[in-house]
Order: sequence, then C-alpha cells, then structure tokens
Amino acid sequence: MTTVTIALAKGKLLDDTLPLFKAAGLYHEDLTDPGRKLLFTNDNGDRFLVVRATDVPPYIAHGGADLGVAGRDILGEYPEELYQPVDLNVAHCRMCVARPADKDLDDRPGTRLRVATKYPNAAETHFAAKGISIEIIKLYGSMELAPLVGMADCIVDLVSTGRTLKENGLVEVETLWHSTARLVVNRASMKTKHDRLAPILATLAEVAAARTE
Repeated sequence: MTTVTIALAKGKLLDDTLPLFKAAGLYHEDLTDPGRKLLFTNDNGDRFLVVRATDVPPYIAHGGADLGVAGRDILGEYPEELYQPVDLNVAHCRMCVARPADKDLDDRPGTRLRVATKYPNAAETHFAAKGISIEIIKLYGSMELAPLVGMADCIVDLVSTGRTLKENGLVEVETLWHSTARLVVNRASMKTKHDRLAPILATLAEVAAARTE
C-alpha cells in the first residue's frame, strides 16, 4: 500500500482537523495529545508531522509531506502558489483592520498609514487596492499593543471572536476576507501517489461539505 506523509498544524487547528482525517482513514490515536513528539507513524506506515502552522506550506512545497492543512491567512503569506483542492470548512475567522476606538484613521498625522501586522502581504494588497500608502511594522504577537502605544495607526490581524480587540480598546473597521483551513497537496505527490490520494481528497471534500449542511 502506498503510504503518505501529512503535515498538521499544532494547537486548535490540529483538534479541528483530526476528525476529518480520521473519516478519511488517516489517523494515529496519539495525535489527540501529541505532547512534544513531532512525528507519528500508524500501522499502515502513514506518517504524521506535527509542525507550526507557518511551516506547513514549506513542508508541502519542498516535498517533506504529501498533504497538509493550513489556514488561508498562512497560505496568503507564502511566496509560492500551492495546490489547495479542498476548503475543509474549519477554523473560521476573518482578516480585519482594527484601530483604537477613539481615533479615526482619516485624522492621522503624516501621509503614510502605519500598520502593525504579521500578515504584510494581506495588508499591502488591501491598502494598495485603495490607493493608500502604508508602512509595515512586522510583529509576531501582541498586535493590539502597537496602536495603544502610538507605534502604529492600526493593525491587520486575524480575528475570531473579536474579544481581544474589545478588551484592548480596539474596533474593527474593515474585513479583508474570511479565512478557513485548506487542504494543501504537493503537486508531484498528486501525480506519483494519485491512486492513494484521490480517494482521500474525495472523502475530505465530502466530510467538509457535510459540515455546511
């Protein structure tokens, strides 16, 4: 039997996607609580890599894994276009622009909008389409602090409930797009392991579609 290697993101996304892969016959019981272990092999010889969400695209692109799961937000920042055959309909959130509740972006000093984000591609594409010149301030966490200390005019970040924004005195002013987790497949694997991967993709698509009903 042809074996496959699957790259799965750590954290909540792993919990959200495991039931889908279990339905497709790809599973290892220890994945429910992986701890610090990063590589699991089931009885069929299929391998599961537990990696950072930002590392899923390069593992797929460079052949470290045959397929994996990544959010639209992560894929949008990866330089290569990857094959994304299935929207898994999990990990729903939205990419948004947020600013302090007591400040209007139209009243900012200077001609360039200062934007704090870990999603520079998303931010630049959005504001360029509006003809707004921006300065990117790249951060990797605690994004909400940047406008509060005067370092940025606004942030572009991924939001789920919006609770963190509200607790830090920020308000959403625009939604760029909605994000979900996508199945990502290595193009070479799709050809060389087609007989194994095709039914997996079909099952995942069917299970994901059922979640919308």
